[in-house]
Amino acid sequence: MYRIGSIVLSIAIVALGLAMVAVTAARGGGPVSAGVVVGVLFCVVGAGRLYLWKDRG
Repeated sequence: MYRIGSIVLSIAIVALGLAMVAVTAARGGGPVSAGVVVGVLFCVVGAGRLYLWKDRG
């Protein structure tokens, strides 16, 4: 149950990051605006969690 929850949370974090980047871009934000930077960081963190889970699994 913990592994499934970890995978779902990681995917949700990546999706949230992508949504942040998309919304920021749609509202005219530049590549170094706060929404893009934080969104990319969310994607990196979520992908890192998935990578570490796969490495352990």
